[in-house]
Amino acid sequence: MRDYFIRRLLLVPITLFGVTLLVFLITRIAPGGPMEAALMAATMSQSGEAVRGGKESGGGGSGMDDSAKAALAAQYGYDQPLLKAYFTWLGVLPREMNKVEGDFTDGEKQLELTLPGGLIKLDITRTEGGKGEMKTEKEAELKSWKLRIESPQDVEKKWRRVNPGEEIGDRKFGWKAAVYQPRFAGVLQGYLGESTRYNEPVWDMMMSRFPISIYYGVLTMILTYVVCIPLGIVKAIKHRTPIDNLTSILVFVGYAIPGYVLGALLMVYFGARLGWFPIMDFVSENFSELSFFGKVGDLIHHSVLPLICYMVGSFAFLTMLMKNNLMDNLAADYVRTAAAKGVPYRTAVFRHALRNSIIPIATTFGQNITLFVSGSLLIEKIFDIDGFGLLSYSAVLERDTPVIMGTLTIAAFLMLLGNIISDILVAMVDPRVSFK
Repeated sequence: MRDYFIRRLLLVPITLFGVTLLVFLITRIAPGGPMEAALMAATMSQSGEAVRGGKESGGGGSGMDDSAKAALAAQYGYDQPLLKAYFTWLGVLPREMNKVEGDFTDGEKQLELTLPGGLIKLDITRTEGGKGEMKTEKEAELKSWKLRIESPQDVEKKWRRVNPGEEIGDRKFGWKAAVYQPRFAGVLQGYLGESTRYNEPVWDMMMSRFPISIYYGVLTMILTYVVCIPLGIVKAIKHRTPIDNLTSILVFVGYAIPGYVLGALLMVYFGARLGWFPIMDFVSENFSELSFFGKVGDLIHHSVLPLICYMVGSFAFLTMLMKNNLMDNLAADYVRTAAAKGVPYRTAVFRHALRNSIIPIATTFGQNITLFVSGSLLIEKIFDIDGFGLLSYSAVLERDTPVIMGTLTIAAFLMLLGNIISDILVAMVDPRVSFK
């Protein structure tokens, strides 16, 4: 069993690599990314200035020039090949921090660049073989800086990546020098990038939302298992009785209604019309001013409607899963044999049949770990709960690639971890299981 779980753990990084690589390539190839959004915003801004300038002096406006596009692409990493950009995001290849670029004039091999801050000036010399040297008065301050000389062919390839589908026209590409500080900053180093929408670290944005999603995830799972397992046992014992029929109607009606639809109905009726519950936010605006018990009451007051919506989807599934498995085990030969030997019915149910009936429940327990942080994006959207699900939902709508990749990485890792936890629980509950 130990070898089996070691192999499963070793498969986690390989699976994460495949999932993140696929999604990273899709986000780069799909239209409407942060690069296009920034270009569109800049073009609209310049168009507005051109209209105002035309009214006053007859001036005109145009889109971004090549240097501005190149700087924007370098900021978002769109000037790199797809695989190189992915491995940079992963942390295998270093990022080029504080990069400064300059163009060699025709026939010249000398270039002067100024490092960020304007205090250090560099003399760049282009040598044979596409290499170069950099010198300054304070050579000790150049230890952390690297120089790269780009040939006209390299500059043209980069231009094509930044401007896909555009014609070169009469553009001429020359030699270019780039001075930068290499630094490994990726997923392997715990850095998920910065949001292109809010310019905040992705990890900080997720950490601020984890407590909310974990709160709802833990409560949902606890309440669901506490209610569904006893209810499934009662329904199996009282099969085809009025209790079983009535509870079946209730759970299947709840199962037929999606959680977000139920959330909209509850919010309109119990929130807006009757005013019994708040219709948005995690807590009230004056939450910090309340006493301890006042804060607890306010939190519960805001949690009732969302928790109902979280539970309604898995409620019927777990209840009927518990009932059907217990009924199958109650009809098994070993239970009938125990009853024939004089074992009390209660003992046959709770000591023999119940343990085997919980095995399928254990297989789904680990998978629910994703609910701890992922939550439900539609329910959080309806109730305006600023949790992890709403963050991922907003990131997709806003084409915020770093946030999309960050939330996907965490969700995929938890899903893989949950599958391993499920296998461990099955092995603990069922002694017949042997992983080899």
